[in-house]
Amino acid sequence: MNYVDCILAETAAKNPNQPEFIQAVTEVLDSLRPVIDAEPQYEKNNLLARLVEPERSIIFRVPWVDDKGNVQVNKGYRVQFNSAIGPYKGGLRFHPSVNLSVIKFLGFEQIFKNSLSGMPIGGGKGGSDFEPKGKSDREVMAFCQSFITELYKYIGAYTDVPAGDIGVGAREIGYMYGQYKRITGRYEGVLTGKGLTYGGSLVRKQATGYGLVYLCREMIEAKGHSFEGAKVAVSGSGNVALYAIEKAIQLGATVVTASDSNGWIYEKDGVDFEYLKDLKEVKRGRLFEYAEDHPSCVYSTTGRVWSVKCDIALPCATQNELHEDDARALIANGCYAVAEGANMPSTPEAVELLQKAGLLFAPGKAANAGGVSTSALEMTQNSQRLSWSAEEVDEKLHSIMVNIYKSISEAAEAYGMKDNFVVGANIAGFKKVADAMLAQGIV
Repeated sequence: MNYVDCILAETAAKNPNQPEFIQAVTEVLDSLRPVIDAEPQYEKNNLLARLVEPERSIIFRVPWVDDKGNVQVNKGYRVQFNSAIGPYKGGLRFHPSVNLSVIKFLGFEQIFKNSLSGMPIGGGKGGSDFEPKGKSDREVMAFCQSFITELYKYIGAYTDVPAGDIGVGAREIGYMYGQYKRITGRYEGVLTGKGLTYGGSLVRKQATGYGLVYLCREMIEAKGHSFEGAKVAVSGSGNVALYAIEKAIQLGATVVTASDSNGWIYEKDGVDFEYLKDLKEVKRGRLFEYAEDHPSCVYSTTGRVWSVKCDIALPCATQNELHEDDARALIANGCYAVAEGANMPSTPEAVELLQKAGLLFAPGKAANAGGVSTSALEMTQNSQRLSWSAEEVDEKLHSIMVNIYKSISEAAEAYGMKDNFVVGANIAGFKKVADAMLAQGIV
């Protein structure tokens, strides 16, 4: 058994009942085989075994009191995966689906995503099985304050800088930051995604969606395609999806779909972005309400958005949402590019099918790196006590995404895998981290 296969077997044996984590590790390590074969120093130093094991995993209880006076208890996590190139950086996810496997998969992916950004940040992730939906502001505040009361001991501006993720927006970040400041007496850039009045960055909310479209544009324009006049299918209707929709429309595309946990909409002449944004960000409504006010809209609670005809697909909802059958539908309907806005939204079988059919495919660790990149830009502004204009931040974001595309394209070609951006992203992200780990000794 070769080195990669040994590490995969060991990782599976050590982490039973963690399918998301094993899926992420398998996808990355399989694509690193040509690098491991070509550069023996990695095997000599058993670097893969060190890479797949988090530097630290923190699991804790989060007790809080609901509006009825009842004590509730949730489970909290922070996985500090790799700090070879900088302090741990990665979001906090509050959702009932959160467990150790999900957090480890996200933290492992974050290592390479952060490396690709070109910013000096390591990989980490955290969260809780708490569900903010349906809770009052007071209940959310009570939970967030309890959560950070335990977590504050392990984070800091030069140690670990969490951000938001699913279920964690400006409200939750504000409550956690206030509690951190109250406990420590320090006003520092320890959390990103903060409000603009207390150290947040312009364009942070839009960054993942904008960055997704910026990278996708580089990828498709290299092959003679354009967003101008293209039909785009998008899943999700959270921050990533909303601002991918906005940027795609700005570039001349017609976005025909969006989805939420109840169903999805199809608008053949393009979604009404301003209405959708108000519905989701202000009213916190559901897509069936959009359909009620738009007679031209087709609303469905069955199937998925990938069944409609499109040129470009942007999965922006959650992991493993685009299956093999969805990939077949996209291929049959003439789709030529898929770029992942969510973390690992396509199953391995779907990715393989899309690539075999010749579609351009940008993996999430590259395509959705705009969010963490802008979080790192927020850290920079906090350190310098500066606040950049939206134009400055957007320009830096665009430059980062262009450079990410260039690095993953060049890495793929260097190892004989031209246009395989999954391999390119994994190799480019890996080499920077691996070489830093070698330089720092056995730590």
